[in-house]
Amino acid sequence: MPQSNPPAAVFLQFAKWPEAGRVKTRLMPELGAVGALEAHVRLTLAVLDNLCATGYPVEFWWDRPVDDRPGEAASIIEELDAAGLMQGVQEGSTLGQRMYRALSLSLQDYDRALVVGSDCPSVDPDYARNAVALLKDYDVVLGPSDDGGYVLIGASRVAEGMLDDIAWGTPEVLTQTCERLKASGLSYCLLEPRWDVDEPEDWARFLRTL
Repeated sequence: MPQSNPPAAVFLQFAKWPEAGRVKTRLMPELGAVGALEAHVRLTLAVLDNLCATGYPVEFWWDRPVDDRPGEAASIIEELDAAGLMQGVQEGSTLGQRMYRALSLSLQDYDRALVVGSDCPSVDPDYARNAVALLKDYDVVLGPSDDGGYVLIGASRVAEGMLDDIAWGTPEVLTQTCERLKASGLSYCLLEPRWDVDEPEDWARFLRTL
């Protein structure tokens, strides 16, 4: 018998609006404000390429409403428009709230939803597709990062409060998230670790992969 199509999934790329002095600030001592901005745009486009290559729908979620005058965001918006991708806006006062709301909203239309940050070029298409597959058997999948956080979070089921009370930006993020998921009654699994780009050595690592 022919196999049925797998349940629909969507990737949600989270991104900061590109503005000099506001993005990739830990790269600024080495690259300067403009160089850090250019790095942010380059990373954002690299992640977008990886997610689009998965074959699943991709949505792009800004951290603030899209400006009428895109400025440094022009190259990103051109790519989004050319691909016909939906652009959304993150809502919530913490990263946990923003991810939870985006996942919850997307699960109204898709069986599985996955959030990836725009500084996570190590999330290649095969890694991302594997995360989708694992959500057949788990409520949540996490892609750990080398710094104690994670490069990807996906869900087939969510629970209110599942991402509350987490010390974002610290090495405890992954551990605290797993504790919150367990307390919320959600099953989860971990992918193999990946890396994101925060420090100058991470940026150098990204450039070596090109």
